[in-house]
Amino acid sequence: MSSVQIDQKSYEMPPREGMSIAHFLTVADIDRSLDYYKKIFGARILSRGDGNAPGYLQLANIWMIVNVGGGPTPDKPTVSLSVPDPNHINSFLNFRVADIQACYELWKSRGAEFITAPIPKYGEIRCYIRDPDGYIIEVGQSTDQTYG
Repeated sequence: MSSVQIDQKSYEMPPREGMSIAHFLTVADIDRSLDYYKKIFGARILSRGDGNAPGYLQLANIWMIVNVGGGPTPDKPTVSLSVPDPNHINSFLNFRVADIQACYELWKSRGAEFITAPIPKYGEIRCYIRDPDGYIIEVGQSTDQTYG
């Protein structure tokens, strides 16, 4: 599908050797999520899936897999996947950017829903975006201010 070169190693999705890492999001609608990450962040859609297959995208230096939720399967017999409760999140994406104000303006103009504008906090300026399924995405820019 795609590759990234780091030092002397090339990482591909899917890998031909070794391993590659992708972040998995359980979503309500695969196409909606793929289109959102493409429109807002410029992600490259690698696959929209085919029937029961998930969608794949490349976003900066990571790959993401998006798929609808469901009940237990033979390889995870006690686990169900569902979209999150938007106010009770236990993990999130963290985007580190060089210019948070520029990203805030650009992504907002593309339809990103920010929880707040960028706010200085603990040696960085940060804000959060909520995606269509309620996941939050932290956007942060480091500053030279230190704490502690």
